[in-house]
Amino acid sequence: MYESYFQKVKEASRGLLRLRDEQVSSILKSLAKELCLAKDSIIDANKIDLERMSVEDPKYDRLKLTKERIEAIADDVENVATLPCPVGEVLEKKTLSNGLELEKRRVALGVVGVIYEARPNVTIDVFSLCLRSGNACVLKGGSDAENSNAVLVDIIRNVLEKHQVSVDVVQLLPADRKATDELMNAVAYVDVLIPRGSQGLINAVRDNAKLPVIETGAGIVHTYFDVSGDLDIGQQVVLNAKTRRVSVCNALDCLVLHQSRLSDLPVLIHAMAKEHVEVFADDKAYQKLKGLYPDELLHQATAEDFGTEFLSLKLSIKTVEDFESALNHIYQYSSKHSEAIIAEDAAVIERYLNEVDAAAVYVNASTAFTDGAQFGLGAEIGISTQKLHARGPMGLRELTSYKWIIKGQGQVRPA
Repeated sequence: MYESYFQKVKEASRGLLRLRDEQVSSILKSLAKELCLAKDSIIDANKIDLERMSVEDPKYDRLKLTKERIEAIADDVENVATLPCPVGEVLEKKTLSNGLELEKRRVALGVVGVIYEARPNVTIDVFSLCLRSGNACVLKGGSDAENSNAVLVDIIRNVLEKHQVSVDVVQLLPADRKATDELMNAVAYVDVLIPRGSQGLINAVRDNAKLPVIETGAGIVHTYFDVSGDLDIGQQVVLNAKTRRVSVCNALDCLVLHQSRLSDLPVLIHAMAKEHVEVFADDKAYQKLKGLYPDELLHQATAEDFGTEFLSLKLSIKTVEDFESALNHIYQYSSKHSEAIIAEDAAVIERYLNEVDAAAVYVNASTAFTDGAQFGLGAEIGISTQKLHARGPMGLRELTSYKWIIKGQGQVRPA
């Protein structure tokens, strides 16, 4: 049913190999400008999508576009336009004893498929990074953002047309389940598939796709406050990680606290009450906070409150006897996205960095920084929580592979 979409994008991807760097930069700069000029029409389309979603839905904030957010998206596109294209970079070069000259050269993946939910910013991020890295893209957004995605892709295609580049280098599939199923099976046309969204979406794509999949996992994020932790640093970091933007995957979900610092807990999270953060505390933390944190915001934790990505103004607190117990708790519940430690003890910090298995591990800093733009990548396709090919925020280099170039003068291999 949707095979024609895949055929068009596969054929159009060949033309990207002939674009010069300055052409790509010009396209992206034009796109950034057009996004700013079209802010009102983008917001109008986005409002139609927002009206169909409850404000209480954790995805509502991700779906919402404002003038400021559109300007930020345009800034990221402008930034990507200034980044060097990684394609063609020589990764390794050597001459064998038989005179063959070998070169390992970076190449585009080809056609990148992305399945995502209520995140219209992904539409622009994916296109800009794919174009800069020589890739075409197939976008499969969810029905929640159908109108937002459609107007954004129209803007992209208008810019491509003005620059005399095939509009088929970006394809937006209809927002139905059939399109998702066909994309997951488009083996002859799509080179890699990247899901962005809930753990349910990611699991479904991983379990059902016949294409190679790069997982961009859910973020179940911990911050461990050690016996040696600085209280002032802890207050700032924990508050920012939890409340800066609650609907994103790098937001803090669980504060892990060394029991010797229980007396500092009311001060450590005091500012969260002003942000109306609901706290789900284990027995020790609950007893310490009772009467010192608003009753209506304080709850006793259950087993389900640990290992949960809240995506809202909710925080669980786990008290641990020692550093080893903290490592064990994080090992049990981490989604391997972003983890942090607040500590001054150099030996403890080094063990945490070495033993905590996550794509991004922080020392005395907020996990809110796990983001492609913040890491200097321009934007991001997603945050990979797997270990093959790409890990952490995925930028231009993560959208490439490599091939071997072999040059000879008539060499043949002996029998």
